[in-house]
Amino acid sequence: MPDLPNTEAEAANELMRLARAIARHDRLYHAEDSPEVTDQEYDALVRRNAELEAAFPHLVRADSPSRKVGHAVASSPLAKVTHEVRMMSLDNAFADEEVAEFVARVRRFLNLPEAEPLAFTAEDKIDGLSCSLRYEDGVLVRAATRGDGQVGEDVTANVAHIADIPQRLNGEAPAVFEVRGEVYMAKHDFAALNAAQLEAGGKLFANPRNAAAGSLRQKDAGVTAKRPLRFWAHGWGAASEVPGATQEELVARIAAWGLPVSPHFRRCDTLDEMLAAYAAINAARPDLPYEIDGVVYKVDRLDYQQRLGFVAKAPRWAIARKFPAEQAETTLEAIDIQVGRTGKLTPVGRLAPVLVGGVTVTNVTLHNRDEIARLGVRPGDRVMVQRAGDVIPQVVRNLTPEVERSAFLFPDHCPECGSGAVAEEGEVDVRCTGGLICPAQRTERLKHFVSRAALDIEGLGEKTIDQFFALGWLESPADIFRLRKRRNAILELEGWKEKSVDNLLASIEAKRQPDAARLLFGLGIRHVGAVTARDLMKNFHELPVLKDMAERAHTEDAEARASLTAIDGIGSAVVEALGDFFHEPHNRDVWDDLLSEVSPPPYIVETKASVVSGKTVVFTGKLETMSRDEAKAQAERLGAKAAGSVSAKTDLVVAGPGAGSKLKQAAALGIEVIDEAAWAEIVRAAG
Repeated sequence: MPDLPNTEAEAANELMRLARAIARHDRLYHAEDSPEVTDQEYDALVRRNAELEAAFPHLVRADSPSRKVGHAVASSPLAKVTHEVRMMSLDNAFADEEVAEFVARVRRFLNLPEAEPLAFTAEDKIDGLSCSLRYEDGVLVRAATRGDGQVGEDVTANVAHIADIPQRLNGEAPAVFEVRGEVYMAKHDFAALNAAQLEAGGKLFANPRNAAAGSLRQKDAGVTAKRPLRFWAHGWGAASEVPGATQEELVARIAAWGLPVSPHFRRCDTLDEMLAAYAAINAARPDLPYEIDGVVYKVDRLDYQQRLGFVAKAPRWAIARKFPAEQAETTLEAIDIQVGRTGKLTPVGRLAPVLVGGVTVTNVTLHNRDEIARLGVRPGDRVMVQRAGDVIPQVVRNLTPEVERSAFLFPDHCPECGSGAVAEEGEVDVRCTGGLICPAQRTERLKHFVSRAALDIEGLGEKTIDQFFALGWLESPADIFRLRKRRNAILELEGWKEKSVDNLLASIEAKRQPDAARLLFGLGIRHVGAVTARDLMKNFHELPVLKDMAERAHTEDAEARASLTAIDGIGSAVVEALGDFFHEPHNRDVWDDLLSEVSPPPYIVETKASVVSGKTVVFTGKLETMSRDEAKAQAERLGAKAAGSVSAKTDLVVAGPGAGSKLKQAAALGIEVIDEAAWAEIVRAAG
C-alpha cells in the first residue's frame, strides 16, 4: 500500500484530487461510454480514496466517491427514469484475506457464532452496462440504465431488440418485479462489430463494455437493433412480492421466467468453497465468450440481506472479488521529467507499447527519484509492467542484469524553466524552485485556481487555459479577470460563439467577490488544502491579516508563529509554506495584482446558539447521513469547535459505526458519547 500523507493538509489535497479524478472517470464511463482508464486503474483510485478516508475519517468530503454510485445522467435525448429502489454498486476485495474479512464482518454484524451456518452465492462479474427491467403482471413495461443509481435513462424501446430479454415472463410472476442485470456484448460479436466499423470508416470501440453501452444508449432504437447485445440477470429491485427465501431460489426463479443468468452461479457453504469458486472462475476466464472482471459474493439468505442493509453506495451483504493484475515484459525506452502544479518533478517512463490486461500501455509513472534508484532502471532496460489493484501502471521490477553503465541521473534543474530543483529535508520529491515564473507551474496553477474546490469558474477548462496561455492572455490569476477586455479577440477564435464567450465572462465576473478560503486554496500554496484554508480564514477572517501574520512568522516572530500554530491542524510545515510563499517577491506581485481585481469579503462563519456552543466536538467512525466535512461545518455553525482527536479538552464525541481508538479514549476519559441520530437532533433543535 502506498504511504499515507504526513499531514492532514496533504491528505485533504489528495482526497480532493481523487474526488475530482474519480468523478471525471465516472462521467466518462457511465455517461459518455468513453473511459480513459481500465477497471484496474479506476479501482486503484477508489481503493486509495478508501484508504485515506479510513486513515483520516474527519476529512471525508461531501462529494466523496464513497458516497456516490455511477454518474448523473448527462444531457441526453433519452428520457430520465427515477428508480423506485436505488441501484447500488459493490465494494471490492483484492485478496483471499479480504474475502475472509468480509465473511467475518457479516458474522459480526449479524451476531452469528462460528457454528451457525452462513451460506453465500458466487457468480462471475460480467463487464457490462447495468440495466433494470420492470415487469408488471409479467409484461415488460420499462427498462432503464443505472445512471447515478437514483436516476437513469429510459431504454425500453432499445431492449426490445435484445433477444435475451423476454417481453413477457414465462409462468406466473408478481404484480411488480424489477429484474436487474447487465447488458453486454460477447467477445466475438465485439470483434465483428469493430471490423465492420473499421470497414465503414466508423468509430472503433475500446472494449466490449463500451460497445454495449454505446449501442444501448441510442436515441434511434434501430441502431441498437443492429448491434449484437445480450443480457444477464443477477438480482432485482422493486418487487410487490419476493418469491423465494434465498438468493439461490430467486436466481433460479428469474431463470425459470426466461432470463439468462450466470452459468457459473453456485452456492457456497464455507469460505473454502467461496475461494474455490473464485479460483475455478478465474481459471475459466480466458476461454469464456464474454469479458469478466471478478467474482461477486452475496449472502444467500434474504432475511440476512435485509438485516445487513446498505452503506452509502453498496450493500453490506455483497462484495466483488476482483482479478489480479496482469503483467507483461517490455522495454523502457526513455525517462521524461514532467513538472506539476506544485513544482514537483515526476519521472515518466516511456515504454515500447505492450498489451497488459487488454489495454496497450505506453507510459508509466516512476513516482520519484528514490523509486528510480530502487528499481535501478535506465533507458534501454527490459522491465516487467503490471496494472495492479493498488498501483496505477507500474514497473514491477527491472529485468536487465546489472552491467557496467551509469545509473539514471535525476536532474537538479527544472527542465521547463532552468531553475534549481531540490528536495526539502526529509522529503523524496524533487521540486522546481521557480514558482510562478515556471511556465509548467503557471498553467497548472491557473487550472487549480479555477477548479471546482477553488474559485469554481465555469467554462474556463484546461484546454481553454492552455489556449489563452499560449496566446499570452493568461500569465497569472489576475489576468482571468481582465479577459473581458479581450471579448472581441476571443470571438475571433475557432469554436467560440457569442453566447459561450458571454457565459464565460459572466462566470468570471460572478467571482469578483470570492470566498476568501477558496481564494487562498486556489493560490496553490504548498500544504494549504481546502480544509486548512478554511481553518486559517476562520481565525484571521481577512486575507491581508493572514498575509501579515505569515510574513511575521517567516522573520521568526514568535508571537506570530504561535498564533498560527495555535490553530488546530496547523503545524510548522504549513507555517513555513505560507512564509515561503509570501516571502518571494514574484508571489507578492501576483498577490497584489490579484487583489487589485477581486475583493473577497471577510470570512465569517455565522453561528447559532446551541447546547454545544463553546464546546469541542470530535466525530469518529463512519457517518452515514452526512460527510465529515458537513458534520464539521454543522459543529462550527452551532458555535462548537470540531477537533480531530480526543483529549481532556474534548466535551463530546459523536460516534458512528466502526469507531475505534477515539471511542475507547473517550470512554477512558469519561467523555460523553452520542450517535449520529442524537447529533442530528442537536442540529434540529438549534433551528
